[in-house]
Amino acid sequence: QVQLVESGGGLVQAGGSLRLSCAASGNILSINVIGWYRQAPGKQRELVATLTSGGITNYADSVKGRFTISRDNAKNTVYLQMNSLKPEDTAVYYCNAGRRVDGLSPRDYWGQGTQVTVSS
Repeated sequence: QVQLVESGGGLVQAGGSLRLSCAASGNILSINVIGWYRQAPGKQRELVATLTSGGITNYADSVKGRFTISRDNAKNTVYLQMNSLKPEDTAVYYCNAGRRVDGLSPRDYWGQGTQVTVSS
């Protein structure tokens, strides 16, 4: 049982900033990849950013230089700092925690999602 709870979404003007938080609880010791995904109206869910336990980050081209993923291990929390927001960033944002371990089946856990709306 891994539980993920997102917060920080809302309505913001273009050019503004938001910080999303995802608090994890439960059996999280085996989690080694965390990330954020988003799904805009009429579109497939897409990768926004990931962070491995080794500190390697990966970002979608559309958010590079604007978004930053980070974690606070003491708080079991992952963050997505979003700056210079654009209307195209409007979507439901989902927190993801993944287990990728040799000899074990991959496993993913998802939060409920939080709405981010960027007005023109």
